[in-house]
Amino acid sequence: MKNRKKIAIIVAVVVVVIAIVGFTVAHNSNNVTQVQTGKVTKQDVTSTVSASGEIKPKTYVNVGANAFGKITKLYVKEGEKVKKGQMLAQIENVQPEADVNANRAALDAAKTDSTAQAAAINTAQANLESAQVNLDHAKFDYDRADGLYKSKLIAKSDYDVKKAAYDSAVASISQTKAQLAQVRAQKESFDKRITQASATLVRSRDVLQKTEYSAPFDGVITNLPVRQGETVVIGIQNAPGSTLMTLADMSVITAEVKVDETDIVNVKIGQPAEVTIDAMPKKIFHGNVSEIGDNAVVRSTGVSTSQSNIASQEAKDFKVVVTLTDPPENLRPGLSATAKITTATKKDTIAIPIQALTIRQRGDLEDKGKKDKASVQAASPQLTAAQAKEELQGVFAVRNKKAEFIAVETGITGTTDIEVTKGLQPGDEIVTGSYKVLRTLRNGAAVKIDNSAPKKEEEKS
Repeated sequence: MKNRKKIAIIVAVVVVVIAIVGFTVAHNSNNVTQVQTGKVTKQDVTSTVSASGEIKPKTYVNVGANAFGKITKLYVKEGEKVKKGQMLAQIENVQPEADVNANRAALDAAKTDSTAQAAAINTAQANLESAQVNLDHAKFDYDRADGLYKSKLIAKSDYDVKKAAYDSAVASISQTKAQLAQVRAQKESFDKRITQASATLVRSRDVLQKTEYSAPFDGVITNLPVRQGETVVIGIQNAPGSTLMTLADMSVITAEVKVDETDIVNVKIGQPAEVTIDAMPKKIFHGNVSEIGDNAVVRSTGVSTSQSNIASQEAKDFKVVVTLTDPPENLRPGLSATAKITTATKKDTIAIPIQALTIRQRGDLEDKGKKDKASVQAASPQLTAAQAKEELQGVFAVRNKKAEFIAVETGITGTTDIEVTKGLQPGDEIVTGSYKVLRTLRNGAAVKIDNSAPKKEEEKS
């Protein structure tokens, strides 16, 4: 009986031990988190900014109407190549041409009058010189007669004749000088009429010239919205009847794109870019950033913020121009394009997948598995409330089958990877997924590595 009792006790003890062990194993397995991991490696990281826009020639001009009238002649067609100075269009010019002829005749008449007055000045000058000679002669006779009369050698009547002749010569001098001054004033008036007529002729010629339109540079007619016989008016740019045609220099082609305000700080002049055009799929064209706009443009309205007096919280973009280095010959302005600008490149640098990066509060890291904030402050009484809420950027490294949070400093961001400048070394194993696990994983939690393909349910979650 005693042996049976001992055996029963031993069996009972073994059963209890097995139960305890089973419970412990089951409990520990329930606290283990399955994670996906990856090794920290060195690789090339390229940071890019993508933006959409359209193809535009670097140099183009909208030839607008400078005068009111009917188009009497169109010398070009849309798509035609033209040379600098080549005639493009002609507007009716009957009245402007008549004004030019009338003003030219008025100028010629004013010049003729001025020439006549110049001759009159010469005549008056000669008369003045002749009068001066007569005055000198009369004065000589008067002075001599005055001496003889005082010596009582001539009669008073002879003296009076000489004196009258002298006084007449003096009056003649004054009259001739007055005539000369008058003729000179008339000459000055006619000269001013010449200036006035010349200015009027320049104005009328300018009006006449504005009825003829020539190419300011070599290019292609990319837009021709008018037809011969239509009437054009001076108006607002791009208004119907005010734009005759668009001339573009297709030798230099650009992609004008709109870059989001959060990315514009990374874009610099000269950075390389790859441009894709919707109309030419599977082709990549290369270029460089040649221009960066200084003013933000409201995305919903397309109006520059410098032209608005009201502050707006809407999304804004900045204009960036990429000059293509290898544009195809059949490229047309206005085609939709997307530019991928390379803003930075790091060779052979430490990088990790972007999804491995996570954010934790400092208080949660000090928690070590405790359930409430009171226990956190009890475990780390030196942390203030503000310090406990401080957010740290880092990754979870797998060490001794546990997830250990490591704060890291990052550099440039690539398409799928991000540079790590401090905190990790090549070969470190870090948690890369899943997103649900990374969102809830706690510092110090036990983990189990499972790098098999994720289940569909997990992908959906």
